[in-house]
Amino acid sequence: MTSLYRTGLVLPAAELGPENPLPPLRKPEAVAKVSNVDELPPDLAENIGYGRLDTTLPCLLQDGYTRERAERELPAVALENDKLRATVLPSLGGRLYSLVHKPSGRELLYRNPVFQPANLALRDAWFAGGVEWNLGSTGHTTLTCEPMFAAEIEGPDGTPVLRLWEWERTRDLPYQVDFWLPEGSEHLLVAVRVRNPHPYDVPVYWWSNIAVPQNEGTRVLAPATQAWHYGYSGRLDLVDVPGELTYPSRAEAAADYFFEVTGRPWVAAVESDGTGLAQLSTGRLRGRKLFLWGESDGGRRWQEWLAPGAGGYLEIQAGLARTQLEHLRLPPGEGWDWLEAYGPVAADPAAVHGDDWTAAREAVAVGLPSAETMDEYHDAWRKIADVTPESFLATGAGWGALENRRAPMCLPGTPFPDESLGLDQEPWLALLDGTPPDGDPLAVPPATLVNRYWADLMEYAPKNWLTWYHRGVAHWAAGRQSDAVRAWRESVSAAENPWALRNLAIATAGHEAAWLYRRAVTLAPSLRPLVVEAIAAQLAAGLPDEASALLDGLPVEGRIALLTARTRLALGDVAGAKAVYDSGFEVANIREGETSLSDTWAAVSDEPLPEQHDFRMK
Repeated sequence: MTSLYRTGLVLPAAELGPENPLPPLRKPEAVAKVSNVDELPPDLAENIGYGRLDTTLPCLLQDGYTRERAERELPAVALENDKLRATVLPSLGGRLYSLVHKPSGRELLYRNPVFQPANLALRDAWFAGGVEWNLGSTGHTTLTCEPMFAAEIEGPDGTPVLRLWEWERTRDLPYQVDFWLPEGSEHLLVAVRVRNPHPYDVPVYWWSNIAVPQNEGTRVLAPATQAWHYGYSGRLDLVDVPGELTYPSRAEAAADYFFEVTGRPWVAAVESDGTGLAQLSTGRLRGRKLFLWGESDGGRRWQEWLAPGAGGYLEIQAGLARTQLEHLRLPPGEGWDWLEAYGPVAADPAAVHGDDWTAAREAVAVGLPSAETMDEYHDAWRKIADVTPESFLATGAGWGALENRRAPMCLPGTPFPDESLGLDQEPWLALLDGTPPDGDPLAVPPATLVNRYWADLMEYAPKNWLTWYHRGVAHWAAGRQSDAVRAWRESVSAAENPWALRNLAIATAGHEAAWLYRRAVTLAPSLRPLVVEAIAAQLAAGLPDEASALLDGLPVEGRIALLTARTRLALGDVAGAKAVYDSGFEVANIREGETSLSDTWAAVSDEPLPEQHDFRMK
């Protein structure tokens, strides 16, 4: 019998901390840059050039976490039958945290023993493990550490279905994820639907990222004889499968392999004894990928950083496009849906790990549900896709309700109730009623909504320092930088405020930017993200004395410690810079691909880079 119930997940957890109130205006560093686009097939090259985000606005960064963990309970929902038990975290992007095969007692996923955010997502905070549902743009979704709506509905076979849904704000798209575990099934079914309620095309990116343990004998299999390899070198190259790449523990460096799938799409990670996890889907979810950290010092350090003491892991992934470097066009008024299945593998180890690649794949594929069975389940789910949830298990944010207030939408199955509207939406509800935002210039302003509709409303709102500020952020997000600068100057003229000054600093460079930052800090000296940016700007402008003055009195910890070392180095105090390293520190939000720790160390010491500072990806 299938049951669905609330539960709690108790584990050492870091607090997510406050959002960074400073809008992310700098174009995010691309996770992957393809240098050989001209050599690629035309459709692949076109999709790579289409739809990239220049900013995560209107979403702010989530960089207020630390490395301090205390045991606490995370809200969870469990769905189980006599074969499987799935545990889902609705407050953290709907992450499928655990999938246990009850007859064998095996955990099929990589289950992180802690909740520890790290800087790998579009908004910074991300955590490893389980299955993550990624909608938005290349990279980990803006919703990965955000709550989702959750409710129980009746499945097509009478068993309970767990429905999750939310409004993805960078693309303004509603989506739903339905978990269905038919009685007696050894496969968790996950139905996904993404809808475009707008009168224009929207770039769409979806990847289901599945973390599984990586052991010495783990082999990754997919129905492919070739894969696109990206190794953080800038090139995307077609390579043959199989080979060493199917055994991730043999790889030295981090890499992505996007399989050129033929036939029905699936991917599996299988251990030396023939057991493991397989993921398969209906045809729309065509892409399959292997991500591995590699066995370099940096790769091992990243895994320990993300999941202390848990051992290594890899990711098998499934997406709408053939690679994660692409975005597809979702036409106006249309929706895409598909069905995924997650379940155990129990195959002949001699076949799975043999030299015959065809036989190895067949040993896994024979135990998977047929394409016909998947299509039947998919058709059955479509009959309940529009059922309106009545009893909520969890509540998401109020942004979908706000958009529905602005322009009512018909989105059966995924209601965004007015009860979800909160303090974050209040200024924008007032704007809809004709009241412009206003307030204390030294108080943190509300986050700016930047889509074309809200930008137009703000453009015609009465002028004050805050409406000028918001106009500038919206102009910047739309690529109109000169208009943004003019608006922020008007904001400062109307009432001097650190927010517009800081944005003007980003829009300029050199000594002028450094001066604007110093001026902003005098107005908001206790705002740590602003101070961190200001110190970095002084160093970039070649002003170490000014950087040192800003550092005066600050605790030498985290990123401030790194900036202290860089400032002392710029002042010619090499011994003082090395002393910062010798005293020990951790930068909680060190970015994937960031080399500031190793670069600074190389400038202060000829000794090997200490292991705790080695986050090099190549």
